Amino acid sequence: MKTQRGFSIVMAIFVLVVLGLLGSYMVRMAGVQLSTFNQTLLGARAYQAAHAGIEWGIARISNGGNCADINAQTAMSFNGLNGFSVRLSCSSQSYSEADQNPTVYRINALSQFGSYSSSEYVARELEVSITQ
Repeated sequence: MKTQRGFSIVMAIFVLVVLGLLGSYMVRMAGVQLSTFNQTLLGARAYQAAHAGIEWGIARISNGGNCADINAQTAMSFNGLNGFSVRLSCSSQSYSEADQNPTVYRINALSQFGSYSSSEYVARELEVSITQ
């Protein structure tokens, strides 16, 4: 009867290779998960910055301002949202309905973080219409 010699070392090397491949896969998946989490967090912050810009514009209109006041604001930044810039634009149109002359304001806010070519770039854009 022939004895098999060296089979244990082949099996051990095979197991080590498989475990190494699984370990590298797990490390890569953890990196992708962390990157996805960071992008989601930046997206939520960009949304909040755009929302804050919209709220600022609504407050200006509600306090007797007009689109010229909002369009004069070149870029906004907020405490707690470092690195985010918000650009606002506004347009208005007046209507005549029966005995009323309402004005519809359309306010647009674009929030951006990072440069467009970077991997951390994120942008959110919100638009709201209000009648006064």
